[in-house]
Amino acid sequence: MSTFLQSPGRKLTQHAFLALLAVLAIGTGLAQDNVEREGYFEVRSAATQEFAGVHSLDARLQLILSSEALAALESGVTLTIELQLQVIRVRRWVPDDVEAELTVRHELEYRPLSQRYIVRNLNSGDQDSFATLYSALNSLGRVQGLPVIDDALLEPDRPYRLRLRAMLNTQQYPATLRLLFFWRGQWQLQSEWFEWPLER
Repeated sequence: MSTFLQSPGRKLTQHAFLALLAVLAIGTGLAQDNVEREGYFEVRSAATQEFAGVHSLDARLQLILSSEALAALESGVTLTIELQLQVIRVRRWVPDDVEAELTVRHELEYRPLSQRYIVRNLNSGDQDSFATLYSALNSLGRVQGLPVIDDALLEPDRPYRLRLRAMLNTQQYPATLRLLFFWRGQWQLQSEWFEWPLER
């Protein structure tokens, strides 16, 4: 969150305007080094372990920003990176059922005056500062000990599986800008679902 108060609408408009400028800059070849790169998100590994009746998640993700997302970030646009986790009950004769869902949202912000990258966990309010984009994304890609679900909420002797994915969330921007992002593939950063069985 910003350290000073301002109206949400004004902040959103400023971010949308900056994002639009960044997209146009890429389109006209004004991006850094004049080299476009495709971004991608990938879940490399994920597993859960149970301790004191709570299942917790450890995961490793590869988060690479596209040229357009990077230009927007360096232009002052705060990016929202979202982790989506589902707990699914496996059923034999009918489709599997999503028992629980967890979404963890992080904001990634660049502050040019200090030349620092700020990672803010919107769920917990925790915030960290990094000297490089690589270290910021590396921190975002390391999930350790994230509480997922209490084992008491799961049916005994029933099989469950989990799945996890990461995505760049652009829902905070106005509809017109989201439409522009939709047609520009470098903003469609979303990993495939990574699935594994829940060990109990």
